[in-house]
Amino acid sequence: MNKTFAFFGTPEVASSTLTILAMHGYKPRVIVTSPNRRAGRGMQMAETDVSLWANEHGIECLKPEKIDKDFIENFKKYNVDLSIVIAYGKILPEELIKLPPLGTINIHYSLLPKYRGASPVEEALLHGDEVTGISIQKMEYKLDSGAVLVEEVVPIDKDEVKTDLLKRLTEIGGKLLAEKLPDIFGNKIIPKTQDESGATFCKKLKKEDGLIDLSDDAKINYNKYRALEGWPGTYFFINKESKNIRMKIRKASYENGSFTVERVIPEGKKEIDYSEFIRNKN
Repeated sequence: MNKTFAFFGTPEVASSTLTILAMHGYKPRVIVTSPNRRAGRGMQMAETDVSLWANEHGIECLKPEKIDKDFIENFKKYNVDLSIVIAYGKILPEELIKLPPLGTINIHYSLLPKYRGASPVEEALLHGDEVTGISIQKMEYKLDSGAVLVEEVVPIDKDEVKTDLLKRLTEIGGKLLAEKLPDIFGNKIIPKTQDESGATFCKKLKKEDGLIDLSDDAKINYNKYRALEGWPGTYFFINKESKNIRMKIRKASYENGSFTVERVIPEGKKEIDYSEFIRNKN
């Protein structure tokens, strides 16, 4: 069976999945990613992680500013059997979703219908969940509502932070997809309709979501630190010399019911032990 697929994705989680698929002998006929953007201190034009992967592997890479009729007409010429979407960053029109004969599938990092939306990994950690999972779903033109083809339960370590959990989920999800692709290509999997009564949703995160009040519940603060570790990160304000200084949390712990900030980056300064900062403050 010689089936072909297109791959839509943008960040590292998508490029890492491409690497896993390639290790199992699956490479896309065409890749679609976000356009180059200015990034970093020098605001130089930068390619996405997926674009860099495509260059390295010699695969044609499309970077549309928008998914319009012209793009869809151009996409038709690749004549793929299936589209795979992972963290692409744009809403796909229904026409594009249904264009390949086998449709379009997506890896979602939760056990659907729980935590539909943009931040399922963060949401699981914010709630202090002990398990999460992988759902490979058939995409529909409604947020994460498609029938589930395959799912796998993944336990969460009590001190696991987002970047570590996301890395594990990416590896598990990529291997699961590679394992099940022959059955997906062969149309051998019976899709499982989601129970809409159990659907919950999560929003796209913003920088200001990282604000922590150190007087709040210790476990809630620790879960927030775990969930937002990396980006957007967590922070709080401390008063020094009649000024409110923004303190970005770099490391924190939870023990015996207490949330302890261990490492911080004071606004405009270098990373430091929080205890040392407090001593200097006084």
